[in-house]
Amino acid sequence: MRAALYKQLGSIENMVVEDLPSPTEKKGEVVVSVKAIGIAFPDVLLVQGKYQVKFDPPFSPGFEFSGIVKAVGEGVDAFKPGDAVMGRGYQCCREEVAVDAKQVWKIPASMNFGVAAGFGMNYGTTYHALKDRGQLKAGETLLVLGASGGVGIAAVELGKLMGAKVIACASTQDKLDTCKRVGADELINYETQDLRAEIKRITGGKGVDVCYDPVGDKFADPCVRSMAWGGRYLVIGFAAGEIPKIPLNLALLKGCALVGVFWGDFSRREPELAYRNTEELIRLIAMGKLKPYISATYPLEHTGQALADLLTRKVQGKVVVTTGR
Repeated sequence: MRAALYKQLGSIENMVVEDLPSPTEKKGEVVVSVKAIGIAFPDVLLVQGKYQVKFDPPFSPGFEFSGIVKAVGEGVDAFKPGDAVMGRGYQCCREEVAVDAKQVWKIPASMNFGVAAGFGMNYGTTYHALKDRGQLKAGETLLVLGASGGVGIAAVELGKLMGAKVIACASTQDKLDTCKRVGADELINYETQDLRAEIKRITGGKGVDVCYDPVGDKFADPCVRSMAWGGRYLVIGFAAGEIPKIPLNLALLKGCALVGVFWGDFSRREPELAYRNTEELIRLIAMGKLKPYISATYPLEHTGQALADLLTRKVQGKVVVTTGR
């Protein structure tokens, strides 16, 4: 089987495609012939050696996939060869993967392989953030930073579905137009507008109940200062690069909570709840209530280009790599 491999950390361009032995199923595992792989910003950090999870080279990026079950290991009764599935694992940018059956889900006939591979991490992170950590309620105001990115669009969609008023923030008008199309109520260009002043104007001085922040850097401070009393500031990640230093007295003065969201560890520590969350998301997509936005698809040989385009913000929504199988 072919695999996209990085043999050293640091440079996104140093990706090669090589043949590797096919995996064999172990007890409790499923081997899947991969159709598509979801690529996200953590993959960029992984290749650069900056992610929470570290792999020794050579390794493949990709934490989520879709495809057809090729074989099942001892003790696996929920799946059989030929089933269309999506799943999560490590090093998924290859034509075949062997993963724990507890990290695999059947996909409905209405869901194509690109969507199945491309929604799990972004929507799983965001659903956990808004439902479990932020406890977002209908009628509340949700501020989304980096709203045209993969997790950002998921936050806009899920926020609206949960009954919130959504303020989407992005850096260009084209990106804001995308946010509007997926349901945002209000838009802020945080490169050309005063972020704090705009939040104050839109909320009538009340502030926002929940802030969803996958960006960090210079945007964090004005957003924490714009929280409503009893608000929840969700720390998703630091796509802008710098980890912000927030004065803790702001949490006291605002009566707000700074809430960390680490979906990967949540999935490991609370696997049953994480599994149910994914089942709920699959149902919502099958019902047409969520429509994951995939803006770009690349062949396996161009995995490096997919990561480079994510790094330079040339893509919106989700990026998917396909194997051609």
